[in-house]
Amino acid sequence: MDSLTPNPTDRNAQTPIRRRRRWPIVLLGLLLGAAIVGVAQFRPAPQDPAARNRLAGLPIPVLVATATQRDMPIVLDGLGTVQAYNSVIVKPMVDGPLVAVNFNEGQSVAKGDILARIEPRAFQAALDLALAKKAQDEALLANAKVDLVRYLKLAGSNYSTAQQADTQKALVAQYEALVRQDQAQVDSARSNLDYTFVVSPLDGRAGVRAVDRGNIVHASDATGLVTIAQLQPIFVTFTLPQQALPAVAKAIAGGEPTVLATVQGAGRTTTVEAGKLTVLDNQVDSSTGTIKLKATFPNQESRLWPGGFVNVRLQVDIARNAVTVPPAAVQRGPRGSFVYVIGADDVAARQPIKTGYEDEQGTIVLEGLKGGERVATDGASRLTDGSKAVVAKASGDAPQPGRERPAAPGAPRQRPPPG
Repeated sequence: MDSLTPNPTDRNAQTPIRRRRRWPIVLLGLLLGAAIVGVAQFRPAPQDPAARNRLAGLPIPVLVATATQRDMPIVLDGLGTVQAYNSVIVKPMVDGPLVAVNFNEGQSVAKGDILARIEPRAFQAALDLALAKKAQDEALLANAKVDLVRYLKLAGSNYSTAQQADTQKALVAQYEALVRQDQAQVDSARSNLDYTFVVSPLDGRAGVRAVDRGNIVHASDATGLVTIAQLQPIFVTFTLPQQALPAVAKAIAGGEPTVLATVQGAGRTTTVEAGKLTVLDNQVDSSTGTIKLKATFPNQESRLWPGGFVNVRLQVDIARNAVTVPPAAVQRGPRGSFVYVIGADDVAARQPIKTGYEDEQGTIVLEGLKGGERVATDGASRLTDGSKAVVAKASGDAPQPGRERPAAPGAPRQRPPPG
């Protein structure tokens, strides 16, 4: 057979090889087609130029606030700890068995109330002994005085020597000193007897009892019987950075600055009590760079409790006739602070300002703004200089009367109902 004539057997053997070479090409084509379909599906449809121009001209809904001119308090904030106005550990003054406890834990007590009693019989016996010794020495003194009068008469008529009269006079002085000593013993014994009644040294609230009835107590015990804390009035100690020292010193020089004790809860700040700043420490803590202060609160309703933490707001000054705006109206940029002033035609104008003191209630504008001007608060970040704004109500649900809120893109305009 001629070598140029194709062999059917060789042709059949090459067919599977050609098919295996076609599969990668087919698979690559399928993947490329799927990619083209996906890009076409997720690519946003080109927006109609007329619709784009229509959206660009819509006003921007904003909330506005009026810059007000008012007296604004300058307040410094700190964290304080509540302390009792007075705190006393009641201890026994004499040793002996504790026979009575006359108070309940946590109850209010008054100065002079009997809190407990120690067995008094030994101290009563010591008092009786001292009284008897004094009576004995008083009798000896009285007899010595009678003898002294007699010796003085005899010495005056030369029936006795002057030496005997002088000796008797010295004996009288000795008995007088002995009686005074006996009186001191009586006073000491009576005091010890009185100390068997343990009384409250101040008005306050009793804490947890440390000793139960029946125990033997000693004057040297470190724990004592109970702690009495005076809660009305009450102290709050707090610290401020040393940079606040000039303002605090100036405020104290003008009187007792007002201090508010507040707590944070349920997403809002609640004022617990109002008091006065009474103590400014005489040195700065070099380790923390802070100054320690103490404020006094009446605490008539016992809302402040020793050991608790409260937020402290100290008013150090008042900015008179200051122009203030809400903090949300102040925007910050590379060239400083600014606000968007909404004019009478509802056109926003970018206005650079210089700010001063600021808190959650407002920001003082030192330069760039006058009282009565409207500034954008909510929605100010979407404004630009010269952009049109629509002023909404505070709820954000409707514009001001006489103004129409922009409809959503693509939504049909609602016609007013027929009158």
